[in-house]
Amino acid sequence: MVKTQTQEQSPLHRLHRFTARLFFGASLVSIFVMFCAVLVTAFVITTTTHQTRDQYRRLQRLEREQDELQANWTRLRLEEGTHSSPSRIEVEARNRLMMHVPQTRELEVLAP
Repeated sequence: MVKTQTQEQSPLHRLHRFTARLFFGASLVSIFVMFCAVLVTAFVITTTTHQTRDQYRRLQRLEREQDELQANWTRLRLEEGTHSSPSRIEVEARNRLMMHVPQTRELEVLAP
């Protein structure tokens, strides 16, 4: 007896031929691999976007802190300039330490 082509094929073979023609000839395994690749890519993009936003927020916070520190540094330098001026030092020496410029009769010259 001669078997026809459909009789020779097992159900598993027919299923394989059907899945081999799924989605423009792509096999089920390759479709699964591509699906997994798409999921991994979506996860990586989401994670990267989240990290980028977090880092940008941190950058803005650090820039604000830098501006505040720069303003504070400028204020401190102005204050230092005010406190170290010769006239200010003379006033503080007179008032706090009771110092005065010596008069001629109070000077003593020492020999070298």
